[in-house]
Amino acid sequence: MKYDAAQRRAVLGHPAGWIASGFGSGFSPFASGTAGSAVAVLLWLPLRGCPWPLYLAGLLATFALGVWASHVVVKRLGLEDPGVIVWDEFVGQWIALAPLLALPLHWGWIAAAFFAFRLFDVWKPWPVSWADRSVAGGLGVMLDDVLAGVYAALALAAARYAFG
Repeated sequence: MKYDAAQRRAVLGHPAGWIASGFGSGFSPFASGTAGSAVAVLLWLPLRGCPWPLYLAGLLATFALGVWASHVVVKRLGLEDPGVIVWDEFVGQWIALAPLLALPLHWGWIAAAFFAFRLFDVWKPWPVSWADRSVAGGLGVMLDDVLAGVYAALALAAARYAFG
């Protein structure tokens, strides 16, 4: 969706808009979700050395932050799940990348996590599809991508176990 100047001001005129739009990456003229996922991967790279408890606490905090920020943007734009919100892609992608935290940096596995998350985010198997249709507001915006991230993380962990 293309956003006019008034809509851009409505989003970026509040700190929540900067967060929800993934620091502006949600304004990508095409495939804003994919753009958000790509930015999330870049931001994840320095987080790789994080201890598990800190990483999990960060995921919970960024999820809660995303629920709030998404709620604000939904209300400001009057749209249920505007495409400019990509913080949900950030958190879902970070969940998908979680199985790689303990491994040496390998671009093949990072690419696999990226594409697995994008697949589950677009395909929306149950309960992702249920969350997408049934849960409204900021929680609804965030929940379907979190579930897609869990699916991707499980698929990646299974592939890692199977292929070493």
